[in-house]
Parts: sequence; structure tokens; C-alpha cells
Amino acid sequence: MRVEYINPFVESSVSVIRETLGVEVKREQITLKSKAVPILDVAVIVGLVGQVEGRVLFDMKRETALKIASNMNGEKISEFDELAKATITELGNMITGRAVTKLSEMGYKFDVTPPAVFSGQNMEISDSEIEALIVPIETPMGRIEINVALREK
Repeated sequence: MRVEYINPFVESSVSVIRETLGVEVKREQITLKSKAVPILDVAVIVGLVGQVEGRVLFDMKRETALKIASNMNGEKISEFDELAKATITELGNMITGRAVTKLSEMGYKFDVTPPAVFSGQNMEISDSEIEALIVPIETPMGRIEINVALREK
């Protein structure tokens, strides 16, 4: 996987989280996964098809998702309901939009699927054909893992 695919998602994640939530963030050590990866509790997944293909996953604990949704809506949200799901989806959408713009400016052509939210326990994602890079981002609300599995077609 080429670093120019990953950097726009990492940079966009850090800047959107800082701007949207008004908090400082810290990027942790990147890891490479080639097998199935367990999903924490709540994940937003976005697919890319075209010159660059694969998927990006924004993964977090339910508690983190609720804190983020509460912050973004300016009210306490204690259930992972439709409002919380829509809010977390929108965060993934904002990050993806910024990253996709950067990739397009670099000359890559592709289509993006609408973000989808998955929540539950004991889930995992498996991409046998593409290695995934995991970029953990620490926030005061909890850890968000950016899971990027992209390749040039």
C-alpha cells in the first residue's frame, strides 16, 4: 500500500477531529494488519472504487462514539440511537470528503460509497487481498482507529 493513499486520511482525520470537536489529538504508532481485524464497537466504513480501490474504516468504542456525538450535538447522548449514528456517520463523511479531495488533487480518479455505520460486539473485518494500516488517534473522548486498506487498481 502506498503512503500517498494513507496520508490524506490521516491528515484529514486529525484536522477534522480537531476542528469539529475542538480538542487536541495525538496520533499513535501505525500498525500493519494482513489478517482479520476486530472492530471495537462502532465503525463507519467507506468504500472506494476506481483507480484507487478498497475501504476506510473509522473505528471506536461505543463510549467514545457517544462522547463524540454528545460534543457534536451540544447535548448529552447516552444511547447509540439514530441521532448518534447519524452524527458518527457525518464525522466519517467529513473526514472522507477532505481526504478524497486531496487524493483527487493528486490525480487519482475513483468513486466513493456513502458511509455506513456498523455497531455491535465481536465483529471483525477481513480483507484477504489488501493489507490494512491502522492509525490510532487519541482524543480526550477516547481512541479512534483509522483503518485504511487501499490499493491502486
